[in-house]
Amino acid sequence: MSFARAVKRKVKATLPPLLFLSLVGYFGWNATQGDHGLRSYRTQLTLLTQANAAEAAATAEQAAWAQRVSGLRNGGLDADTLDERSRAMLNMAEPNELVVPYGNNAKLY
Repeated sequence: MSFARAVKRKVKATLPPLLFLSLVGYFGWNATQGDHGLRSYRTQLTLLTQANAAEAAATAEQAAWAQRVSGLRNGGLDADTLDERSRAMLNMAEPNELVVPYGNNAKLY
């Protein structure tokens, strides 16, 4: 009887600390490795940085297109310049015009 009582006393003495340590271990692991832990937070920061870079690139592209489109407003077009650019882009010329060919990498605008 005394052996069983000693074992029971040891179990009662070790069970609460063991339970507490297992809970601390569980929550500690989730704090670092879980869905809302530190590793996930680092991944979310990386995704946020990539999204900000993509937004900046899209904003710059939008500004460039807005600049190009602003020249197409009613008062922004010059008929002579428009004729010159269309002839250059379509590679057409009048019989009395001199055609100067550009290289393949030349920008025509």
